[in-house]
Parts: sequence; structure tokens; C-alpha cells
Amino acid sequence: MAVSGSSSVQAARQVLADRLREICKDAGLDGKQLAQACGWHPSKVSRISTAKASPSADDIRAWCRACGAESQTADLIASLRAVEGMWVEWRRMERAGLRQAQEARLPLYERTRWFRSYSPGLVPGLIQTYGYTEDVLRAVQRRRVEIDDVADAVAVRIERQRVLYEGQRRFAFLIEESVLRNALGEPDAQLEQLEHLLMVGSLPNISLGVVPARLGRSRMPVEGFWIYDTAQVNVELVSGYLTLTQPSEVGAYADTFAVLADIAVYGGKARALISAAMDSLG
Repeated sequence: MAVSGSSSVQAARQVLADRLREICKDAGLDGKQLAQACGWHPSKVSRISTAKASPSADDIRAWCRACGAESQTADLIASLRAVEGMWVEWRRMERAGLRQAQEARLPLYERTRWFRSYSPGLVPGLIQTYGYTEDVLRAVQRRRVEIDDVADAVAVRIERQRVLYEGQRRFAFLIEESVLRNALGEPDAQLEQLEHLLMVGSLPNISLGVVPARLGRSRMPVEGFWIYDTAQVNVELVSGYLTLTQPSEVGAYADTFAVLADIAVYGGKARALISAAMDSLG
């Protein structure tokens, strides 16, 4: 499993390691005895039991078998899968193509009632136009995905936007002003996207804030993230996709969102920034 520096991921890995260590202790074995029973070097037991290395499912099976605790194998492997799901490398998430990666997120969007999104580089997916989405996903496909299913992936992302209009959902989008002037596509696609922002920003269940570029900011741009209700945060990093559920980390991102929201502009001031960006496109 790829290791993330997130405290949520590390805490979950530590819980699994603690459970394995307790099973060994309850069996009356020390590390050397367990290693011998499993046919491992003693250092492997030490790395797993201290959460410095993540076990595989086969490692857990061997550990439980050596300790006479095979009844706990299935539960421990389920815990391992949960930890693995917190940090997913892009190459793993997208190995079957971009469409599947887009579809996998739909249940999360459907069960969420309060969305908060901050983006320092791109317009958030839920308020992208078809052309803008196509430019974004085409760039992703060229950079890291062998399978070309961009058209299907775009269709899935656009269809997912129905959550904007269904149910009693609330949305708060924050974008940096630079998002209005940076694009992966041609001017026409960017102009269409900016016009779309003016439209979605007028919907009663949507708050659209633009963080102006200026000196003396109280909070500099951070990595892009989504907060789903108060239960989960997803962060898209260069190397992978991070899922945070630990309350302290969810709270940290919520606090960061609140600070950025305080320095953003809304309504007429936000529309003025968007219109100025449109004018710059000629």
C-alpha cells in the first residue's frame, strides 16, 4: 500500500498494527517466534507490528494462522482494505480508465446534503461545462491513463451534476481568482465556462465565492479539497486521492474553508471578477 503522510491514514495503520501485536501476545509468542512460524525475517514482524510497513492480506492470514487466531482473519483483512481505501494512487484508481473512476464517486455525491469545495486551479467538476470537462479529462488521460475513454468519463461527470438540482442539497464553492483566467482549452471553452459560472452562482442553493488575488491575504492558497457534510474530506494531490474521515482532520479542512470563505467575494463583486475575466478573452 502506498503510504500517505496523513495522520488519518497513519492512525488507521497503527490501529491495525496494534491488533496484530495483541494477537501475537495473546498467543504467547514473541516476534522471533512468530517470524519463524511464518517463515519471515524477524525485522518483517517488527515493521508490521510498529506500523512502519503495511501487511498484505497473505501476511495477515499467515500471522493469524501462526497465532491460532484464524477466526479473526476476515475482520483484519477488512480493516486492511479500509486503510488502503484512504489513500489511492491515481494509477491504481484509473487503471481501468477514467469512466470507472468517475462512476465510483457517484454514491458519495448522492448521499451528501452539504457540499463545500475549494479549488485553487480549476473550476470544480460539479459546475463545469461539457467543453471544460472534456479539456480537463483529456489532459488527465494524456498525462497518466493509457485507456482513452474520455468521452464516456465526461458523460458520467456531466450526468452527476443532477445532484445540483435534486433534493435539499446545499453547495458552497470557493475558487481562486486565477481559476477565472487559467484554462487547459481554447478561449471559447473558457468563455462558455465563465458564462456558466454566472448562471450557477444565481441558483438559490449555491454559494459561489471568488478569492481575489491580492497582497496581504490572511490565508494563502492550499491544495484543492471537497468536504462532504461533516463526515469526509477528499483531497486531490499530485500522486493520489486522499480520503479523510478523522474528525480532527475534517475539522481542520472545515476551518480552512471558513477562513478562505471570509476573504472571498460574492454576488456582484464575484460577478465583476468573472466579467472582467470574460472581457480579457476578447
